[in-house]
Amino acid sequence: MRLVLQKVKNASVTVDNKIISSIGNGLMLLVGISTSDTQEDVSKLSKKILSLRVFEDITKEAGTNTEWVGKPWSKSIKDIGGEILSVSQFTLYGTIKKGSKPDFHKAAKGEDAIKLYTLFLDQLKDGLGKEKVKDGEFGAMMEVNLQNSGPVTIVWDTQDSIL
Repeated sequence: MRLVLQKVKNASVTVDNKIISSIGNGLMLLVGISTSDTQEDVSKLSKKILSLRVFEDITKEAGTNTEWVGKPWSKSIKDIGGEILSVSQFTLYGTIKKGSKPDFHKAAKGEDAIKLYTLFLDQLKDGLGKEKVKDGEFGAMMEVNLQNSGPVTIVWDTQDSIL
């Protein structure tokens, strides 16, 4: 599984000009599922996301700037009671090595991807609470809006040995 994680002040997903999901302070996730991904990848990634410390102890709003007060990189999404907005995105497995058209052959097909993606969401909900985890609409054309905080953006792949 490939993931783009962004720490956000807020984020939302719109489908057909209607906001279908939105969150406040938390994490925005773009999630790609490959043909080689398994339930083990889902478990590894969900556990990592729920425990990853990308939040600071305390923030203090100072005009239009945010100051870090206390220790940075010390709190997880669970620690701060934040929310997660997850969007399935097969294009994370796109390659552009040949020609001018992206190739998505490494991305899992819809019926296989949705099973693992649903399991991923369920594990996040089990760890954080159902009301704290939102998602887009699988397979739909979506508009994603977010206000990045930090900015903090991290890219992971469960096939990398660092997880």
